[in-house]
Amino acid sequence: MNHGNGKLWTTMWPHNVLIASGDYIQPDGSVWMKWPWWRSVKGRLTVTGRRLDADGPPLTAEVPSGYGNRGFQPSGITFPTEGCWRVTGAVGTARLTFVTLVLKAERYWPKAEAAP
Repeated sequence: MNHGNGKLWTTMWPHNVLIASGDYIQPDGSVWMKWPWWRSVKGRLTVTGRRLDADGPPLTAEVPSGYGNRGFQPSGITFPTEGCWRVTGAVGTARLTFVTLVLKAERYWPKAEAAP
């Protein structure tokens, strides 16, 4: 489940499908998820991305400081909608790109309705 190129690595969801439970659905309907990265090159990580299967706003990412210039770097990625997304992490000239499908679990596993 690791994906990398010798300069940057990340961990992928099984089969590159992110299934977001209700805890990760924001009030506006977007999906927010923690996303880990590892850097063997020095520098600050940036994360960008766009939806591939329909028009829509780009994803947004938070990359907190305090993790040094190398090694582990957490991020928080907000996907504005479900769909197929291309995500790129970059540190200096090093780039790592992957594609993931973002789905909301409730669409596929609805909550049990309360009995009357």
